[in-house]
Amino acid sequence: MDYKKIALDAHYRWRGKIEITPRAGVSTNEELAVAYTPGVAEACLAIKENKDLSYRLTRRWNTVAVVTDGSAVLGLGDIGPEAGIPVMEGKCVLFKEFGGIDAIPLCIRSKDTGEIVRTISLLAGGFGGINLEDIASPRCFEIESKLKECCDIPVFHDDQHGTAVVALAGLINAMKIVNKRAEDSYAVISGAGAAGAAVARLMQKFGFSDIVLLNSKGAITADESYANESYALLSKTTNPKRRRGKLADVMRGADIFIGLSAPGIVTEDMVRSMNGDAIVFAMSNPVPEIMPELAKNAGARIVATGRSDFPNQINNVLAFPGIFRGALDVRASDINEAMKLTAAHALAEDVADNELNGEYIIPSAFNRSVVAAMAAAVGRAAIVSGVAREDESFIDREVYGWKV
Repeated sequence: MDYKKIALDAHYRWRGKIEITPRAGVSTNEELAVAYTPGVAEACLAIKENKDLSYRLTRRWNTVAVVTDGSAVLGLGDIGPEAGIPVMEGKCVLFKEFGGIDAIPLCIRSKDTGEIVRTISLLAGGFGGINLEDIASPRCFEIESKLKECCDIPVFHDDQHGTAVVALAGLINAMKIVNKRAEDSYAVISGAGAAGAAVARLMQKFGFSDIVLLNSKGAITADESYANESYALLSKTTNPKRRRGKLADVMRGADIFIGLSAPGIVTEDMVRSMNGDAIVFAMSNPVPEIMPELAKNAGARIVATGRSDFPNQINNVLAFPGIFRGALDVRASDINEAMKLTAAHALAEDVADNELNGEYIIPSAFNRSVVAAMAAAVGRAAIVSGVAREDESFIDREVYGWKV
């Protein structure tokens, strides 16, 4: 099938993938007077006295802004904010379809970190959460960090943290199959951008300690100095044995390979040089670092990709709807590390032990039980970690009806 032509024709036909549908009736004078003037003034005055009532008297409680500057859209690169709108609309569709969450695309005509942060922070009063999308590294790190400091609603960069949650969930189950422990395993991550850095951090939270990340020049190590602030930090927190060299050098003896970099850069010989029962997550899209059949022929026990036409798809849609559903349901002020780690565990546990096998380590994106289970786990983690701001009466009436 020619998906390029089909998709373009569909976009011409749709003229946008989302729309706003009213929840309040305005078909009579009485309904109009309640939904708008003069009745609406009572809701305004109530919120004036207590801004928290904006979560109970408006749709803010269930609305997320999907924000981009268009600088790193899919694999297309810096194509600009207008060209990023179709992707942001698609993300909004996924929020609604999988999480019951209303999402609005905000495509900002600036690549200035300060301008982007100020724009989002000024608009934050109308939303329950912020999802950052397709913003180039390393600017995305600074934007997220500064927004977390100045906003009282959750800020989540899905390219980083959604990828990390799903990848860790897949690793948790893969490790069960090969009967290896995180603390005894050596992992190589090709790609030290936003996603690679986030995957490494969450793996460390889980218990992995021997992780090497590579950028285009080779292994990141404390023996080198880096102008890139993210690389400098990674050099201090990863690669404890100070391994050096290119990808082929550091893959020798590895238990795990995670690719978040470029197509076709891993050879069969590299996979053969790994330890027995090797785990290969080749997630470059649309062409993986190594095709699954080649990795398996070279001895990989478990292979995952980012593609839907192979088993074990590492897909962010498994993470962000449930994470935001749980965060919104308890009106969390943040999506913290405890919530992300809990989300990974919840996603991994959705695959029952009697279902777990080399070609099924992660649930399907269409498994609707995932969002409910993850929302419950994330909401509880928010409560335990002290970032929740709602009680059980608010939670119980939400979309998926989970209870604390």
